[in-house]
Amino acid sequence: QLQLVESGGGLVQPGGSLRLSCAVSGFTLDYYAIGWFRQAPGKEREGVSCISRGGGSTNYADSVKGRFTISRDNAKNTVYLQMNSLKPEDTAVYSCAAGHRCSDYLLQTPNHWGQGTQVTVSS
Repeated sequence: QLQLVESGGGLVQPGGSLRLSCAVSGFTLDYYAIGWFRQAPGKEREGVSCISRGGGSTNYADSVKGRFTISRDNAKNTVYLQMNSLKPEDTAVYSCAAGHRCSDYLLQTPNHWGQGTQVTVSS
């Protein structure tokens, strides 16, 4: 059974950092591009970042560029999202998804999703 499980969310003060993890099981991570998305209350889901199958290509939404870093460890079947200099507007449920390729910072046709992890940035 294909499964993605996010972890690492929580409450952090503005300017703080969090590292989200997306652990996959039931399939070989090497075959998939992985995207991170987020959805804030009352807003539509938006793409945050995408990493290609081999990890050689990473892209970010303008709103997080320079603050967030996506990476992957295929041996551990895990993708990470390092989030630094967090802002209150980064507050959202963050989800990872698996698909076949990235289009800039957006994962195209995601076909497997995790359940999400809450990130709250507040003083």
